[in-house]
Amino acid sequence: MNTVSEILKKVKRLEIISNRFANDLFAGQYKSVFRGRGMEFSEVREYEPGDDIRSIDWNVTARAGRPFIKRFVEERELTVLFMVDISASGIFGSSVSKLDTAIEVVGTLMFSALKNNDKVGLLTFGDRVHDYYRPTKGKANILRLIRELVTTEPVPGGTNLDCALEYVNRVLKRRAVLFLLSDFYAPEPGQALSLCARRHDLIALTLTDRREREFPNVGFLNLFDPETGQTRLVDTGSAAVRDYLASRLAGKRAEIAGALRRAKVDELPIEAGSDFSGDLRQFFRSRERRLGH
Repeated sequence: MNTVSEILKKVKRLEIISNRFANDLFAGQYKSVFRGRGMEFSEVREYEPGDDIRSIDWNVTARAGRPFIKRFVEERELTVLFMVDISASGIFGSSVSKLDTAIEVVGTLMFSALKNNDKVGLLTFGDRVHDYYRPTKGKANILRLIRELVTTEPVPGGTNLDCALEYVNRVLKRRAVLFLLSDFYAPEPGQALSLCARRHDLIALTLTDRREREFPNVGFLNLFDPETGQTRLVDTGSAAVRDYLASRLAGKRAEIAGALRRAKVDELPIEAGSDFSGDLRQFFRSRERRLGH
């Protein structure tokens, strides 16, 4: 159990690292790769020759006895929600756990959102939704959310993506940017994924670890599945066994990647314990080019 002092140190360290990444890597990029919610009403003013008659506010015009038009400005501030999978498989990591890596990625993106004056929220889930923090503005809110993540422990059980996506579809009424962080060791999501992707700008950050793809040859090994609680003895000395395990994982990854692609969800793999800043920067640049900003 972490003490209050340890928690504060972790939060401060994450704030320093995340701020540096947000400043050095995403100067201008974050704002350009996510669209605002469109045009926001600003004011009404008296009609002038050349104004678009489609902008006439007929209610104000009728009251004033002369034509007035509505003025709109582009709404750049966003609502950003981080959906973080805290199921038991998040404890795995050959150097740094997948959950700790997710927290660092979230911190970086949260401070980028802060610089854009966005509303930021958090949802944690496993086989069900555990906590939901409504999107709010301000640094105090960001630090509170990071503190909640730092103190979060992986929960027993598997991952229910549909449950989390359906919850978001219920609680978020207006378009938002959603970052979904998970290792996607879960059944293939159903219609909730495509519905969420149509309503929101949904981005999947897939957490991986090289030891899940490349099993070392260390002879007989007891492999514990933290999500089911089962232990199985595996002969890693057998090339056939190692190939089988790698093939099973590759098949699962392909299944999830296919589901995300069909739902038109952008996916970015993040290696646990890696310097993910380069991956994020490349992803942002690629998205910026594709969206034509």
